[in-house]
Amino acid sequence: MNRRDSLLAALVATIWGFNFVVIDWGMGGVPPLLFLAARFALVIFPAALFVPRPSAPWGTVVAVGVFMSIGQFGFLYVAMDAGMPPGLAALVLQAQVIFTIVIAAGVLRERPTGRQVVGVVLGSLGLAVVAFGRGGHVAAGALLLCLLGALSWGIGNVVSRASGVTGGLSLTVWSATVVPAPLLALSLVLDGPAAVADGLAGFGSHAALSTVYTAVLASLVGYGIFNTLLSRNPSSSVVPWVLLAPVVAMASAWALLGQRPNGAEAIGGLVLIVGVLVAMRPVRTPVPSAAPPTRLVGAGSE
Repeated sequence: MNRRDSLLAALVATIWGFNFVVIDWGMGGVPPLLFLAARFALVIFPAALFVPRPSAPWGTVVAVGVFMSIGQFGFLYVAMDAGMPPGLAALVLQAQVIFTIVIAAGVLRERPTGRQVVGVVLGSLGLAVVAFGRGGHVAAGALLLCLLGALSWGIGNVVSRASGVTGGLSLTVWSATVVPAPLLALSLVLDGPAAVADGLAGFGSHAALSTVYTAVLASLVGYGIFNTLLSRNPSSSVVPWVLLAPVVAMASAWALLGQRPNGAEAIGGLVLIVGVLVAMRPVRTPVPSAAPPTRLVGAGSE
């Protein structure tokens, strides 16, 4: 990648990393699933008026919306509402790469390479260190919810990969059309009508600014730039930049919220990131010059 594209990739990773702190900042007083429904409502309108529908069956669009939006972010928002720190949440979500490789091996019969197996083992070890060495401020339930979000993201990656759909921004926008109504219904069931009414009444400036950031910058601008970079650079040059996101999230949570990671979280996080890097690194094999570039398993974003 040239310097301009590298700077753009770093910008996207920064936007996505800071996104976790913005979510934590804006969600106070608003039920998490209601807050998430507002985010995806803003993703849909007015973007759906300008972004063409992806060339994919509606079943694929719905499945991506269920797993990559409702599942991934639903579990994430509930986990953060239950006390999961933003920086640690960004880190644990990177387990989606591990889940994607494992699920693709079972569902798509994509046999993992030796390097990917090593990466999965390293990443799993890092997660275990984080889980067993987490501070008392992180509830086990919140950590489990965040892992479920990573698992849902991994399933969504496999669904998207199996469909062969190109144009990530169009799939992001149109898959969002199936998100707000189920999230609102879930919030009514889990939180109760009174809590939803109070959340809507108390949807103040913090919640509004957070929603604009997560919907416009993190979802639309972030995906727009990222997919543009993928269209003109090898995946192996673009995807690893995503690993800057948890670093930005942890640094900004430390600086702004005073949430300093403990030793186990830092060491386990480093092992996890190394495992993800190893798993994502493509195998260099001689191919004919006319062959299409190898696609990486597990590419995704916040």
